[in-house]
Amino acid sequence: MKKIYTLLLITFVFGGFAHAQQLVDGVAAVVGQEIILKSDVDQYVQNYVIQNKLNVASNPEMFKKLKIDVLERLIEQKILLTKADEDTITVADREVDRYLDEQIRNLIAKVGSEAELEAVFQSPMKKIRRDMRKETENRLKIESLRRTKFQGVKVSRREVEEFYEAYKDSLPSIKETVDISHILKQIKPGGSSAESAMKRMMEIKEKVDTGADFAQMAEQFSEDPGTATQGGDLGFIKRGDLVKEFEEVAFRLEPGEVSGVVETQFGYHLIKLIEKRGEKIHTQHILIQLKPTEGDESEVKAELEALRERILAGEDFGAVAVENSNDENAINDKGHLGVWEVDKLAIPQFKDVVISLKTGEISHPFKTDYGYHIVRINAHNQPRELSLTEDWEQIKNMALNFKIEREYKSWITSMKEDIPIEYMIVFE
Repeated sequence: MKKIYTLLLITFVFGGFAHAQQLVDGVAAVVGQEIILKSDVDQYVQNYVIQNKLNVASNPEMFKKLKIDVLERLIEQKILLTKADEDTITVADREVDRYLDEQIRNLIAKVGSEAELEAVFQSPMKKIRRDMRKETENRLKIESLRRTKFQGVKVSRREVEEFYEAYKDSLPSIKETVDISHILKQIKPGGSSAESAMKRMMEIKEKVDTGADFAQMAEQFSEDPGTATQGGDLGFIKRGDLVKEFEEVAFRLEPGEVSGVVETQFGYHLIKLIEKRGEKIHTQHILIQLKPTEGDESEVKAELEALRERILAGEDFGAVAVENSNDENAINDKGHLGVWEVDKLAIPQFKDVVISLKTGEISHPFKTDYGYHIVRINAHNQPRELSLTEDWEQIKNMALNFKIEREYKSWITSMKEDIPIEYMIVFE
């Protein structure tokens, strides 16, 4: 049960929207005044099977157990959300958005690019984000409830030692890790690319200005794969969800008005305002991307190679990163990306380079979807078993989490006894 519960975490964070299809609804369970639909259970199970590439036909017992575990998880979720509402636990929109942004970044890193993520979920990014938001809010409310309930739980030294002795043979080993710093240079189009893209956009704008249908022009010419087939329709989007340059122009337009050419990090846009409702706007757009040439790439590689030579000659890596890197997050830490488990480096090109380097070495420039990088290995730690002397704090946290989980299960059990739960289906 615990193994399946752990594996289901990603499904319960992201499972409510991928590969959506119409399922025949029936009630799977009633929890107090709340119902859980059979389609909810089926959808989560389906998403889990797809994400983990399971062959359910070869193991019907596992499939049946998965359905039962999913239903129990959904029942727990209903109970906890009801309790959170009773305790007036809320989550600020800003916190939901921050957490959602982080999850989306992690997913993009896992699959390789935003376009790949859209392909996996068969939806444009705006729909992925919208569908994920409620699941994210519910998860944060439950986490807040749990923190409040168990924030006072402590473990004594004796409890830590007893936990270690009881479970040391099954505790995870210390994984192979690397401490990494990098400098990123994005591949930006040069003058000839911008000139060519602007020329194309001005030709499209002239057609629109002389009466051509905006949606048809978007379908024919726009290079935004997520909206071109919908006539460039972005739907209603609230202020703050669009890139700054786009948003500043879009919110100044009147309904029916088409903007001049707007440049953003994605390229050149024409924007048409359909409707405005307070802090939300409904727009269409046409995008012509700025595409770097081989010459642009060669220039970036040469620039990074020169930076590498400066560092090898004695300049401080962190100072060079602050001055030159395009990774704004890493700039604040002087190019430091932190300590990573080697197996969890999600970008294949990045992982291949990292494992080829020794401590202190700096790579030659290499390319990922984010641009070109040079990487330095600050430290490389080999895998080993946990020990009380070297890993006390880590083992202490494991013991604490074990104790909290035990008390959590007891708490959930007692709440289930106080809330009427009626199972409406039996899984075959």
